[in-house]
Amino acid sequence: MYIETQEEEPEIKIPLPRVGITNLKTIAKINWKGRVYTFIPTFEVTIDLAEEKKGIHMSRLVESITEAMSEAVEEEVKRIHTSLEELALSIIQRIEKKHPHRRAEVWIKTTLILERETPSSKKISYEPYDVEVGVIKEKNSIKKVLKVRVIGNTACPHAMVNNQGKTHIQRAIAELEIITNFEEDIALEDMIDVVESSFSSPTYTLLKTSDENAVVRRMYENPKFVEDVAREIFAKAIEKFRGKVHVKVISNESIHKHDVIAEAWN
Repeated sequence: MYIETQEEEPEIKIPLPRVGITNLKTIAKINWKGRVYTFIPTFEVTIDLAEEKKGIHMSRLVESITEAMSEAVEEEVKRIHTSLEELALSIIQRIEKKHPHRRAEVWIKTTLILERETPSSKKISYEPYDVEVGVIKEKNSIKKVLKVRVIGNTACPHAMVNNQGKTHIQRAIAELEIITNFEEDIALEDMIDVVESSFSSPTYTLLKTSDENAVVRRMYENPKFVEDVAREIFAKAIEKFRGKVHVKVISNESIHKHDVIAEAWN
């Protein structure tokens, strides 16, 4: 028989809103658009801890993740989770059977690979995008947080105007976050498209010479400040998606020793 030291009273009685596990990596399968994709995501799972409890049963959180993963691996394709947020909610539902709490959060970070066609040679390039999904359940309320991180390019319009059409270009990194109700149907790839279409040009893993030329021409035809990129992402996002929107764009400047940043939120 084991002694449940977690159930003892702590010396300092202070409630903790978030206690759990972080940086846990495991396998996950998602039935995304009729195809099964395998991810190696990183999980953070937390619940609240009452002031009269010394600790939580950490193994029960890990067990809930493992059970959700095992179900996806063993069951038929049609029963595999269809989104990362559905997987996160499945983990919370299992925690509810194993550990008392009032609030639970599951965060999943992974990389989404999308097929892109290069602009000139029309070859397929497989592009990585960092994504994060969080599901937060408190009482009868379930919220989700969707985040995407996209790399693009910008060409400076100020230098172009003042330097006879010549300008400096740089890589820019944009993040789009949406906080919304769990029932809202928002696809991560749609968020990625909104962000990627707002740069001077997208970036590509694979580029033949004709593609490189096409990207450079596109950037020079579409010069933008980092402020322009942030505003365009924000305008498109609030029109297309329902929820709280946060946009953050960082330009890794090519002619300065510092970077520049622009943000917007509602």
